[in-house]
Amino acid sequence: MKQSKLELLSPAGSWEALEAAVRSGADAVYLGGSLFSARANAQNFEHDALKQAAAYCHARGVKIHLAVNTILLNHELEQALDFVAFACSLPVDAVIVQDTGLLHLLRQAAPTLQIHASTQMSVHTPEGAKLLAQQGVSRVVLARELSLKEIKEISKALKDSGFAHVEIEHFVHGALCMSVSGQCYFSSLLGSRSGNRGQCAQTCRLPFSVKGGTGYDLSLKDLSMIERIGELVDAGVTSFKIEGRMKRPEYVAAATSACRFALDRQTIPQSLTENLEAVFSRSGFTTGYPDGTLGRDMFGIRRKEDVTSATNTVFQQLHSYYKNERQSIPITCSLIIKKGTPVTLTVFDHAQHSVTVEGDIPQQAIHRPIDEARCLEQLKKTGGTPFYCTNVTCSIDPDLSIPISLLNQLRRDVLEQLLRLREQAPAIPFHSVSLPIKPQHQDIQPLPLRAVFTRVHSADDIPDCTNICQKVYIPINTKERVVKELQDRGLSLAVTMPRGMFGTEHAIASKLEQFLKWDISHVWAGTINSVALAKTLGCRIHGGYSLNVTNTAALAWYEELGLTDMELSYELTLKQSVKIGGSIPRGLLLYGRLPLMLCRNCPGKNDGKHCKNCNGTTWLTDRKNIKFPVQCDYGCSEVFNAVPLTMSDRISDLSGMNFGVLRFTVENSVEIEETFQQFLYQKTPLGHYTRGLYDKGIK
Repeated sequence: MKQSKLELLSPAGSWEALEAAVRSGADAVYLGGSLFSARANAQNFEHDALKQAAAYCHARGVKIHLAVNTILLNHELEQALDFVAFACSLPVDAVIVQDTGLLHLLRQAAPTLQIHASTQMSVHTPEGAKLLAQQGVSRVVLARELSLKEIKEISKALKDSGFAHVEIEHFVHGALCMSVSGQCYFSSLLGSRSGNRGQCAQTCRLPFSVKGGTGYDLSLKDLSMIERIGELVDAGVTSFKIEGRMKRPEYVAAATSACRFALDRQTIPQSLTENLEAVFSRSGFTTGYPDGTLGRDMFGIRRKEDVTSATNTVFQQLHSYYKNERQSIPITCSLIIKKGTPVTLTVFDHAQHSVTVEGDIPQQAIHRPIDEARCLEQLKKTGGTPFYCTNVTCSIDPDLSIPISLLNQLRRDVLEQLLRLREQAPAIPFHSVSLPIKPQHQDIQPLPLRAVFTRVHSADDIPDCTNICQKVYIPINTKERVVKELQDRGLSLAVTMPRGMFGTEHAIASKLEQFLKWDISHVWAGTINSVALAKTLGCRIHGGYSLNVTNTAALAWYEELGLTDMELSYELTLKQSVKIGGSIPRGLLLYGRLPLMLCRNCPGKNDGKHCKNCNGTTWLTDRKNIKFPVQCDYGCSEVFNAVPLTMSDRISDLSGMNFGVLRFTVENSVEIEETFQQFLYQKTPLGHYTRGLYDKGIK
């Protein structure tokens, strides 16, 4: 199949940034509306401004991708559909989606709409990308943490499976989050500002230190692969995304211009490279993830010199890249000057648009008749417009005269009308759909311990109290000897699939196949990647909190995929949780240190020792001397909250839940036993603890 056209995709967090992107050479822009944008604090675009933005971009041959990439609550689904329906009327060229419930509904409402799976979906495996392709996604925005080798494996898997038409988008320049996108809850837990809702407070840029670290051990340098963009092309990337909807237009112009030079295989001016770093960087740039070289060199912060380098002189130089229209649309002109008839000028573009305008009737020449050379000279003066003239054909009778001012006016009129014509595009059909209705769901009060799932970090020392649990989830790297011992004790075992599966999909599949041989077919899946892999192997899938299910439509989507049950997002309040409909069992986390981040580049690696002195758990300390445990998880690491969530004395509040989950991380067997006693007798928790977001919720 023919390779998709390469696309330079630039951020537009404001109208000025939109102009900067388009005039600096972007093939497409991505922006947010006033609703459901993962950059809620960008200026974004109200409805009228969004309509103008679509017209502006289409007139100049630039695509517009609308980010509707937050998770949605039940009561927001109808409003989100109305918003996308409005966007389809403009139309936008694609919608970027995180919420699987919205994806589920849009495939019914607008079958021809191009849907891009947001990087917030955390897709980083071949099976994950293939699953979304099967669900009608036309583009996958891959996780930023992938290496070039891993991107290439995903691209090949899509092509080999008949999904060569599904495009791969990847970041080429801009900020890196410490956490895998869509798997960060730090801002939520500390201030109810959810990154999954576009409200991230950038907690990771605050001081957090590991022993031997720099004191900013959650802050990474910005990515820049601009000068190596050809390697991304070779890996199968067709859309090259610049991060930065929160940044000023000069930054957008600098990054877009540099990428444009690179994609066009031209040398990037040294002054532009220097100004790009000056306008925004964090201790320089990194290519650690694409190269697969993690560690201390990837960490960085905004130093004083990074801030002061962005001088007025730099901004003025960068402004020159977008102060004028970029002449990027080829046109041809046809001029007819005939005796006794009005002068006519027709213009054609490559998209088969044409416009004809008429002027005055030419006069008999007294001195110098009009000739083709003078006409060509005037008609090719398209400065100040996005057009450039590639050819002019003239049909001129002899001995006729017209004023040059008439030619100039005809040129201005015809180009203005062509611009207006190009703004128009047919709307994308959008049909109303019925929202999922919440059925009567059985209330369970109180929730019995037989309906509890227990999840442990290590299977080596599981106390006997877990025998009453419906399922005991053990790590995927548990040894056969331990598995057999636990089975002999009568435990009902299931396997915890890692959330991070970067480059390890084949190895994890082999381990799951081994568990199937041991008669263990139940698995916990916390991302689309693990759901997809478990589904291909025929496992019984239990959905985890990190699938970010916050509405009935999302639960219905996973139900159609065949999941057995679902652990709802812990970003929901208890009242919101009970309103989730659908027919498959659902539950909540009842105890455990809440996972705050999933990191591929472990914070502990900022000590420069690359795990040499780590026993699997390290600790982060914040500026208030609060300590957060960090544990390895099959090639990635998880940052956990400083204190556990517990609901041992509030079981009666868990109306409508079919099960609860007790998650143990740093607890030993004695502490696990004590926790079970707390829940068995519904005791008031001891020591420091949290209720998480079950009462206060998120923004």
